Amino acid sequence: MSNRTLRVNELIQREISAILRQQHQSEAVAITITEIRVAPDLRDARVFVSIVGSDEAVELKLRWLRRQAPSIRRELGTRIVLKYLPRFTYVLDQSAIRGSRLLRLLDEVAPAAPTPEETP
Repeated sequence: MSNRTLRVNELIQREISAILRQQHQSEAVAITITEIRVAPDLRDARVFVSIVGSDEAVELKLRWLRRQAPSIRRELGTRIVLKYLPRFTYVLDQSAIRGSRLLRLLDEVAPAAPTPEETP
């Protein structure tokens, strides 16, 4: 990935987070933009989001975010200048869930290390 693409990813992530924080504070309080992956031609981008809550709440927030996508894209177009403003696809980021499940499985398999009080 080129340095330019990395900078565009970071810029878009920062600006979308700011838009959500400033204009949709009450609805977007449980939403975190974890990563942006812009295509090299800047036409498309994936926005990975992490949402806190139950499965039903996560699904509701993700649907809400997808409904707000046109207004977020419009606002983003006023904030940054790019030759092409990408079309965004919002994707639920499962990495935190997978990581916590993996840690829980490792805790079940590996015995806990003895604490200093337990050592002879």
